[in-house]
Amino acid sequence: MKYILIILLVLFFSFLGYGSYLNSEVAKSGDKWIGIGVLIIAFGIMPLFILHRYKKSKLKEFLNSQLDKNREKSENQ
Repeated sequence: MKYILIILLVLFFSFLGYGSYLNSEVAKSGDKWIGIGVLIIAFGIMPLFILHRYKKSKLKEFLNSQLDKNREKSENQ
């Protein structure tokens, strides 16, 4: 998973760099490549990064503890 994220990040920067280079040569010719790079980061890197970071965490315990705290507050009022 870590290597896939690294490859996608390098791909993002390469699209961004290539698009910027094309924009400096001919106006608005690199917008497509920059857009593809933004799509890669939005629909590729972000979901995979979130999945990778929360893969080993114990979210159920956190959610249960938060629910218990909320129940205690409502019972005390």
